[in-house]
Amino acid sequence: MNEERGKVIFQLLGPLSAHLNHQPVVPSAPKQRQILALLALNAGRVVMTQTLVEEVWGDKPPRSFATTVQTYILQLRAKLATAAGDEKWPRQLLGTRHAGYQIDAQLCQTDVVEFDRLVRAGRRAAEMGDPAATSELLGGALALWRGPALVDVPAGRILAAEVASLEETRLGVLERRIEADLALRRHADLLGELTMLVARNPMNENFSALLMTALYRSGHAGRALEAFRRIRAVLRDELGVEPGPRLQRLHHAILAGDPDSEPAWLAS
Repeated sequence: MNEERGKVIFQLLGPLSAHLNHQPVVPSAPKQRQILALLALNAGRVVMTQTLVEEVWGDKPPRSFATTVQTYILQLRAKLATAAGDEKWPRQLLGTRHAGYQIDAQLCQTDVVEFDRLVRAGRRAAEMGDPAATSELLGGALALWRGPALVDVPAGRILAAEVASLEETRLGVLERRIEADLALRRHADLLGELTMLVARNPMNENFSALLMTALYRSGHAGRALEAFRRIRAVLRDELGVEPGPRLQRLHHAILAGDPDSEPAWLAS
C-alpha cells in the first residue's frame, strides 16, 4: 500500500507496522501494541474498554485498569501527535466513544481491508466463471501477507481469536486460488507449492485433494495414490477417522483412470 499524507498506514498481515507521514508510530511496549493492533483490526468500529481489558489482562485486571487503559491511549496519541505535527489530529484518528475507543476508518488504511476487498472481488470472478481473474485477484490478496498475522504482538484471548479467523480465511482463499489455477491447467506449476502446503497441513483434506489432482493431471497417478495413502494414515493415526467423501471419490476416480468418472474438480 502506498502511504498517503494524513493517514496512518497499518500493516497487520505479518509483523505489526504503522506509519504516519513516513514515520513509524508503533509503540514498543507490549500492552500498547496489543491495544493498537486490536483497534486497527476493528477500524471504523468501537472497541469497548472492557474488551481491551480482557485482551490485555484476561481474567485478572489490575484495580486501576480503567486509568491504565486511558494512560495507554494517551501515550498512543502522543506518539501520533509527534508524527502528525498536530496535537489535535490524534483525537480525530483515535476517538473516545461511550465505553470505548474507535479508530476512524477514513483516516487510516489497513492491509486487512485491502485483503477483504480483493477477496470479495475474487469470489465474484469465481461466481462469474472467470478463473483467470479469480487467480489474479486472490493471488493479489494473498501477496499482502508478510508472514503470520501480528506475529510480533502478544495475543490475549481476543487477538488470538481474530488472528485465527484471519488465518482460516487465508487458507480458504489460498485453496480457491489454487482451484482457479487448476482450472487454467497450471497443474505442473502447482506441484511444489502444494507439496509444501500438504507437508505443513498434513490433516487438511482439501490441500491433499488438490495435490492429488495436480499430480494426476501431470501424469503421476502413482504419486497421487501415494498422497492419498499418506493422508489416510495420518487421519487414522491422529483422529481415528477415514478420509471424507471428496477424497474418497477422487481416490476412486484415479484408480479407475476413467475421465468420465472423475469429479468436476479433477476433470475440469
